[in-house]
Amino acid sequence: MDSENNFSRMAPPIFDGENYQLWAVRMETYLEALDLWEAVEEDYEVNPLPTNPTVAQIKSHKENKTIKSKAKTTLFAAVSTTVFTKIMTLTSPKDIWNYLKKEYAGDERIRGMKVLNLMKEFKLQRMKESETVKGYSDRLLGIVNNAQEQRTLMRQDGMVEGALVASHKTQSKGKFLKNYPPCQHCGKNGHPPYKCWKRPDAQCKNCK
Repeated sequence: MDSENNFSRMAPPIFDGENYQLWAVRMETYLEALDLWEAVEEDYEVNPLPTNPTVAQIKSHKENKTIKSKAKTTLFAAVSTTVFTKIMTLTSPKDIWNYLKKEYAGDERIRGMKVLNLMKEFKLQRMKESETVKGYSDRLLGIVNNAQEQRTLMRQDGMVEGALVASHKTQSKGKFLKNYPPCQHCGKNGHPPYKCWKRPDAQCKNCK
């Protein structure tokens, strides 16, 4: 009993409008631990008491009403002020949950567009002159890590994740060559000295 009371005093995970998928998993687990998830998932109706209710009916009615009220209160407490203003007029815990899912998770088309936008942003990145290869690589990986809401979709579509990895490798290699020290034979960047056509021992493969 003490452990249950201690858990109930733990603050719920707060949703501020970002990373909905992560919050939803944590919040569902939190509600289950408090025996409140059923009120969110099933959205049962609390029927009015009959004219001459029994003690059992009164007890059951009170418990169902209390659980539903606690579920709603917990959801209200688990969002930021900005998000709360969007759901404060909703009366049912299930309506609140469904609204947040629709508003912040989006449908497959929207998630797909987010992935495409991520890939576009990824490809448009350029190495800064003062940036090291490691710093540039870390910045690219940071873009991927910030799109945590899309990871489930990206795992389902291996081609998307593969494209990001391939793009990362290609861009890193290209930017590394671009920042290669000036060639000792021609003075230009972008290639190592042993590949320069102006080196003394350069030969044409065809005519020698």
